[in-house]
Amino acid sequence: MKEQLEEILKNGVQEIENVQDLKALDELRLKYLGKAGALTAILRGMKDVKPEERREVGSLANLVREKIETALSEKLAELENAKLLADMEKEKVDITEPSRGIKRGALHPITRFNNKFMEICVEMGFTVIQTPEIETDYYNFEALNVPKNHPARDMQDSLYITDTILMRTHTSPAQVHAMETLKPPFKIVCPGRVYRNDDDSSHSPIFNQFEALVIDENVGLKDFMSMVREMAVRLYGKDVKMRIRPAFFPFTEPSIEIDATCQICHGKGCSLCKGTGFSEFFGGGIVNPKILEMSGIDSKKYSGFAFGPGIDRSVMVTNKIPNIKYLFRNDLRFLKQMR
Repeated sequence: MKEQLEEILKNGVQEIENVQDLKALDELRLKYLGKAGALTAILRGMKDVKPEERREVGSLANLVREKIETALSEKLAELENAKLLADMEKEKVDITEPSRGIKRGALHPITRFNNKFMEICVEMGFTVIQTPEIETDYYNFEALNVPKNHPARDMQDSLYITDTILMRTHTSPAQVHAMETLKPPFKIVCPGRVYRNDDDSSHSPIFNQFEALVIDENVGLKDFMSMVREMAVRLYGKDVKMRIRPAFFPFTEPSIEIDATCQICHGKGCSLCKGTGFSEFFGGGIVNPKILEMSGIDSKKYSGFAFGPGIDRSVMVTNKIPNIKYLFRNDLRFLKQMR
């Protein structure tokens, strides 16, 4: 039996040294150490060994097992390392090759303008609120002093869902929601999408607005103009110029339109500003006392002003975008130019 063990050790170590792949190495492990392996068969026959030789044969069998296991472990490490090196060589990247570059994304121009304007409003003490895009007739029109026969109620302009529910045509319903739920004094701003049945190069059925409202005691047109001037400076710089035009909005009295220096020609006159050097900035005015009373606010104690710009047109002017539809098509060629 000693001779058999020595033969197993000699042959096993030699075969393990010569093996070249992991599968063959595992087959050798089973051949010598498996349940049906050569060494296992020797150990099962220990009962036939003479008692006086059993200890010596057992020690030799354990020695043979240890050496074969050691040879297997060393060969396994060698083959795994060789496989790793081969895989690394196969996946090797030539760092001298020119890179393909990194495709960087960018915020949409409307998002950028929204973020900038929101930061300005928050810095000036406004609270940001959100109101529904689907509104009732009352909040979208009646509570804003727009009677039943007002042109804005024409089905050509408004997108109705039922006779009393429609997609909001402006963010102005935020004024009513705020006045009904907040206690004066307060300053709120509401950004969001609005919907009108309108479609040409400068109008879209979906566009974006801001609605700002300030309610306090002794608030007048001078306060309104001071705040709008400060916003224009923060948006366009200290050299911005402004002009005022009379206007009409059912929910403000008096109402005005405010223009600011054209950001394309910087006041020199161009096709986008029609040679005037100014482009539309805000529309707004002093909140109509009737609206204050309808919303439960004492118009003899409190007054306020409201205003709201159309975001899309401002984005078009500052980015020289000829058609509003580019803002909604998600065309990567266009968006890459807006980085």
